[in-house]
Amino acid sequence: MEVYYLIVFFIFGTVLGSFYNVVGYRLPNNMSLIRPASHCTKCNHKLTPIELIPIISYVIQGGKCKNCKDKIAIFYPIFEFTTGILFALTYLIFGINIDTFIALVFLSMVLILILSDILYMVIPDSLLIFCGSIIFILKVIQGGFSIMPSLLIDMIIPFIVLYLFKLLGDKIFKRESLGWGDIKLMLVFGLTIGWELSLLSIVLASFIALPISLVSLKLKGNKSHELPFGPYLGISALIFLFTRVDAVTILKFLGII
Repeated sequence: MEVYYLIVFFIFGTVLGSFYNVVGYRLPNNMSLIRPASHCTKCNHKLTPIELIPIISYVIQGGKCKNCKDKIAIFYPIFEFTTGILFALTYLIFGINIDTFIALVFLSMVLILILSDILYMVIPDSLLIFCGSIIFILKVIQGGFSIMPSLLIDMIIPFIVLYLFKLLGDKIFKRESLGWGDIKLMLVFGLTIGWELSLLSIVLASFIALPISLVSLKLKGNKSHELPFGPYLGISALIFLFTRVDAVTILKFLGII
């Protein structure tokens, strides 16, 4: 039975991964998620149901558009496969319960924001509001109305901390150091993994981003070149979510407490 659920979650993830590709591209551009229908970006050929099958359609078509034979970026099947794996992993870690749905909504949000932030340096408010609202409702269903004050605290603390970092960074670098999307993202982080792990996510994201930023700076040679911070925040939060570790354990491991 477990293998059956793994397959179901994987297939479901690949299908949604294909859709998230669309959302990550269209949402920052204020485009409809429904119209126009999925199509080849070069010849505008409307994709048939078979051409919409995740991963398999790419293999069948040899990585090319059926109509104009233009190459399809391999990123698409890789992203679909990765999403499927992450959905299956979510089932392995959480089973089937409210925590599973919370994790899937959070994972979906992170995957979409990674695309939108890399492509356009934008984390859409509508994405945060939609996913945050669902997670909030699921949390209240799970813990009752009595947990609402603690949820609000979990949301506010990381929001304020990253906002203060932004003010400090803006003053040091004499320009915008963090986007508001990154700061508002902390509201959903705190809601999902708590304020302690949200703050640790900022630290981990900084450690991940620093070497990548230095390499990018060296390659591009442009000190004013901006890099999105949202993907690093998202990946860091997912690490803490999937490992199910608590902040005290991490701090003890690091020898801080």
